[in-house]
Amino acid sequence: MKRFVQGDNRTQSFLLPEALDDYVTDTNPVRVVDVFVDELDLQKLGFEGVEPALTGRPSYHPEVMLKIYIYGYLNRIQSSRRLEREAQRNIELMWLTGRLAPDFKTIARFRKDNGKAIRSVCRQFVMLCQRLDLFAETLVAIDGSKFKAVNHRDRNFTNAKLERRMRDIEASISRYLAQMDTADRQEPTIAKAKTERLQDKIAALKEQMQILKQVEVQLNAAPDKQVSLTDPDARSMKTRGTGVVGYNVQVAVDAKHHLIVAHEVTNNGIDRDQLTSMAKLARTEMGVEKLTAVADRGYYKSEEILACHQAGITVFVPKTVTSGATAHGRFSKDDFIYDAEANEYRCPAGERLIWRYVTIERELKLHRYWSSNCQQCSLKDKCTPSVQRRVTRWEHEGVLDEMQIRLDHSPDMMRIRRQTVEHPFGTIKAWMGATHFLTRTIERVSTENEMNASHP
Repeated sequence: MKRFVQGDNRTQSFLLPEALDDYVTDTNPVRVVDVFVDELDLQKLGFEGVEPALTGRPSYHPEVMLKIYIYGYLNRIQSSRRLEREAQRNIELMWLTGRLAPDFKTIARFRKDNGKAIRSVCRQFVMLCQRLDLFAETLVAIDGSKFKAVNHRDRNFTNAKLERRMRDIEASISRYLAQMDTADRQEPTIAKAKTERLQDKIAALKEQMQILKQVEVQLNAAPDKQVSLTDPDARSMKTRGTGVVGYNVQVAVDAKHHLIVAHEVTNNGIDRDQLTSMAKLARTEMGVEKLTAVADRGYYKSEEILACHQAGITVFVPKTVTSGATAHGRFSKDDFIYDAEANEYRCPAGERLIWRYVTIERELKLHRYWSSNCQQCSLKDKCTPSVQRRVTRWEHEGVLDEMQIRLDHSPDMMRIRRQTVEHPFGTIKAWMGATHFLTRTIERVSTENEMNASHP
């Protein structure tokens, strides 16, 4: 191997061995982890075992365990077994822990027992970003994405899915019974073998049916009529594909450096009810009084937009297009101009739609408007197939109109939203891999998500 760079002899002893610190450069992120954890008051944050027990075997200090845990998430190592191996062979981790190498059970138990404290550590990181002026003080983008739980779809049940599986089992039992009748007419030796095999299959199916009947009892008692057997908090949610059993992760991302400032794990698959809670959480985490939030049309809900307005949060949410008139090529409500002083609408034909009465629907106070001249109108075919075109106005619709005016004057807002909030989800999912969440129940998943959201 002449004229090649030569390595050291593996069996060669060195008089002055190199120190671990020589292998870790001054700019290595592991040094940031070390300083960050050293500055934390772990007892105040709620970590168990900060004060050692007076008797028994000495334990690992929570500071060491937290450094291992943070290092794992920064380097795509979630598994406690893999962290155990890395602690035994990884130079950076050896430097970080002083060559300590806890076993995987100790690592997993630390994560299980200190979920709330770990989430507090992540909030300390957000506060550090705030002190370093890494957050814009005005704008965050809010979005949600579905993440898989460890619960397989076959172990998640709704009423429709349960009925379908019961029908399939009953059909299979009927088919096997018919095959047993056919087997009885064959040679005794063959008939006996087939009958025994079919009887075993029928017994297994009957056992599955008993399990499903137990699930049916749980299903009837569940508030949302859904049961997951592996992770009881996971829920079946609609996605653009075939759906997923998991959690809906909500995030608010700062528009300045695209850092996640607030996040929450929910098992509600619909985003419409999340706007106010996420905007308020982001404002609290950033420590500001005024905040502007932008979200996609999946968050459009009148009550949520009003709640943000009343809380002093300015929002940008495009209106959902649900008008049947628009779908059939007729005039939409936007074609009718509201006159606030006269409290009436002006239709495309120039007619006045005057106020008629007020009603309550879905706990919303709604005003009704229509004109008496619709029958003689030349544009009626483009307006309505009914006797009159009636327009409904919510009592707080002025708030929605103001938001639409803001959107019209800020055409780049939706582009900013896409550039800000969509790629963190792609980064996190690529980092987590196909399994997504590894822990069970919403509390532990929230802890796992806290670490995921803190590193991108």
